[in-house]
Formats: sequence, structure tokens, C-alpha cells
Amino acid sequence: MLNYLYDCYTVLNKVYSEKSFLKQAINGTPIEEKNRALTVKTCYGVIERDIELSYYMEFLAPKTPKLAIRTLLKISMYAIKYLNKKPYAVTENAVALVKKLGKSGASGFCNAFLRNFINKEIPLPEGDVKNLSVKYSYPEFAIEELLKIYSKERVEQIIKPRVVETALSFYETDGEKYLKEKNITYKKTPFNNVFTAENFVRNADFDKGIYTYQALGSVAICDVVEKGETLLDCCSAPGGKSIRLSHKFGKVVSWDVYAHRVELITAYKTRMKRENIFESVCDAKAYNKSLEQSFSAVLADVVCSGLGVVNDNPDIKLNRTKENILEITIDQLSIIDTVKNYVKVGGYLYYSTCSVLEEENDKIIEKFLSKNQNFKAQKIISPLNNEQKRFGLQFMPDISGGSGFYVAKLKRES
Repeated sequence: MLNYLYDCYTVLNKVYSEKSFLKQAINGTPIEEKNRALTVKTCYGVIERDIELSYYMEFLAPKTPKLAIRTLLKISMYAIKYLNKKPYAVTENAVALVKKLGKSGASGFCNAFLRNFINKEIPLPEGDVKNLSVKYSYPEFAIEELLKIYSKERVEQIIKPRVVETALSFYETDGEKYLKEKNITYKKTPFNNVFTAENFVRNADFDKGIYTYQALGSVAICDVVEKGETLLDCCSAPGGKSIRLSHKFGKVVSWDVYAHRVELITAYKTRMKRENIFESVCDAKAYNKSLEQSFSAVLADVVCSGLGVVNDNPDIKLNRTKENILEITIDQLSIIDTVKNYVKVGGYLYYSTCSVLEEENDKIIEKFLSKNQNFKAQKIISPLNNEQKRFGLQFMPDISGGSGFYVAKLKRES
């Protein structure tokens, strides 16, 4: 168990201390193979339950311990509560690891803390917002916003952790026949040649471009987009929407502001053998007069809080604050207010996010339309369960396949 705890600590220290993304931290850390599955499960679980585990620490510890000790205690609490590991075995090995890390002075504290955690009943806080925040490890500010629209019971359904089935997209291959031949348990989705599967393990056919991964909400956004001649996907990395939409448009121009992310688009289109995608480094907030009215459609899949996809990326919740959302919405409005210029008259501007917060979605469109009366919101429908908002469609985790996305369609009339 000591090696397992150490591997978890090494990964999570990169997330908490170095601000690494969880997936990158796991991929960049040598992990003992016999414990790999358990280590990955634990790391995801600790991040997913971070607010809850932090609450336990505040409740039990008179003073906040240093970051390294906090990280180790969170791993230990998670292993005891959610993995049913023997409490005293976890405690013994956690104390041994503290000493191994050269922090012997904290070994007594860790021992006492974990024994307290094992033996003490810790009540959830009172008040709907704090109670839900700790119970489901979801940011308080986001719960406050959701409670303005939905009942407490509905908010619980939206924010509770859930396993999201892997969504597989096939293009040139009959996906259903393929899955049957591989004896893979699957479900059909409302979209042609797109399926969900449980416990799917990637194989060599992924690298051959026979299938790819794309969240159902992301597929739904692409499904809303009408066919056309030219498309600008202005915030496109890693490129999933560009790939799907390259089957609807003669030419797709894909941008990202960072060179290393453009490389992801290049690799994606190469793997999927799409030759009508043209990627480049470009800041969507920087106006380019030469592109005025150059595209029949522009997709602005803007930077967002990501709170709709926390089931797949729980570390998103670590760095989201009310102030952070305000900064993000400024960028969102700036992007669509710039790229609107590249839409031909009669063409469409599509706005999308992977957020469940109204201020990133319908409220952005409301602000945009109040200043751009030559654009009109269009009525759109989707076969994937959704909520019809004033301007766009909201896909929610509890009704739309486990994730939250938003899309609006605006027509340039003059």
C-alpha cells in the first residue's frame, strides 16, 4: 500500500502544487503497473471529492496543515471512505509515507487526524448552498446560480457525480457492425453512427481513424450546424468539432491561440484523414479585416468554465471562482463580437460552450444581440434531450448523457 499511496501523492502533488491538469499529471508520472488502475481511480476520486475532503479537514484540524500533508490526508480519507480500504492500514502507511517524505514532525498529527476521521461522525453543513457544495463537491457560487433557476432537487441531479459512458463516433465504418464484431456492449444514440459504450478500452483502430471519441453534447452542437461551403472553427483545439463539421463543409479553417494546441488539431485531422481542414495559430479576439464576410458559417466554441464536463475533468472545479467566471464572460463576448465580422450576409454564427451557467450562455447571446441588431437568433432543435432557452439549447448532465453543453444559432441578416 505504501507504493500506491506514494504514486497517488506524486500525481496529486503536481495538480495541487504545480497546477498541472490531472490527465497530464497521470501521464507524466511513473506509476507502479500493478496498482495503476487503483491509483488512477484514487486520483480522480480525490479531485472529484476535493471540496468534501477539504471540509472534513477544516472540521477536524484546528490549524490548516501544509499542502503536502493536506494532499496525503485527502488521499487517505478517500481511500477509507470511498474505497473501503482498512482504516488502520491506511493510517499506518500514511504515517510511514510522511516519514519517507522527510516530514516526520507531522507524523503524529497525521496519525491523530486519521484516527479522528475514522471514529468521528462528521455532519454536513447547514444551508442549501453549503450542504450541496460539500455533499457533491461542487463550487458554492455555481450552486447559487443554478438555484436561481432550478429547484434544490433538480440542482442535486445536475451536479451529482456520475459515470459518463464513452461516446464513439464512426465515419467511414459501420459502427454498429464493428461493435458487434468486437463483442462490445453499446447503446445507440440519437445521432447516426454514434454510440455509447461502458468500460470501453481504446485499441489500435483508434490510431487508424476507424473511430474517435466525442462527447454527445459536442456531437449535438455539430448536428445543429447547417451544411455550407466554408466554416471558421475559431476556438477549435483539439479538433473534434472540426473533424465532424469537415463532413458538412467544403473547407474548414481551424484556429487556436496556442501553437501546441494547433498541433493537436493537425494530429487529429491526420488520424481521421480529413484533408479539407486548414489549421493555424490565431487569436479569435484579434480582428482581421481581410477576413470580413469570408465564411458561410462561423463556430465560436468559446473558452468557458467547463462546469458542464466536470464528470470527465474534475480538476476543472479546483480553479473556478465567481471572479474567474466574470473574466471568462468578458472573453466570450469579445470573441463573438470579433468573429461576427467574418460571417457572410445570410450566413450563421454559432456560439457554444461546455457550461451549465446561464451567464456564460443565454446571457452572452442576450448581450450580443442587444448590440448587433443585424443578427437574429434562430429556432433550433436537437434529438438529444435538452432545455429550450430564450436564445439557444441547454444540454444538462442529468438529461443529456452526463454532460452540460450550450449552443445558439444566429443569422446575419445584413
